[in-house]
Amino acid sequence: MPKNQFQRMIFAFLTVIVTVHAYVFYSLYVVNGAYFSSIEGAVGVLDGIRRNGGVLMFGRLFPIWAVVLVEFCLAYTLECVVGSPASFKLACSIFDPKTTHPVLFETTVICATVGIMCPAMSFLAAILYYPYSSGFHLLTLLANWLKLVCFNFPFAFFSQLFFIQPLIRTVFKMIFTEDKKTVKKVAAS
Repeated sequence: MPKNQFQRMIFAFLTVIVTVHAYVFYSLYVVNGAYFSSIEGAVGVLDGIRRNGGVLMFGRLFPIWAVVLVEFCLAYTLECVVGSPASFKLACSIFDPKTTHPVLFETTVICATVGIMCPAMSFLAAILYYPYSSGFHLLTLLANWLKLVCFNFPFAFFSQLFFIQPLIRTVFKMIFTEDKKTVKKVAAS
């Protein structure tokens, strides 16, 4: 889909915008929802977060918008530096993009991206949301990371494959349709 570095950056930006919001709210509701809902007087998870004073990150309470912003910056950087290049190379090691049907090749890239990004972002989340008040223990960090991977991987796989990537590819095609029309006019001349 993306043809040059600028388009790859835009594609990654669009993907990360949707993905980070999905995963932050998934994590808050599924992984931590029982805690936030149990806060005295809370009528739901978001109300529990508000009554709690925010989300615990780096051992301090941060507003939810700050959590989304921090995760967006980390995810976008990781996607551009590691995720996209590594997943494309991995997919190319399995299939030739010139001879493989585009749907099969794109599906392979999506699966490779989830396989790379989910454990990496789960590790960063395990560090960000580590229970620092009890002191640092490597085994606790690794256990939190494994727990997050187990929670996030199925959600990441199915949401990326069936919802997020089809949505982003549709939006991307709408944004860059002018480029296709220009290329067709130049080729016809």
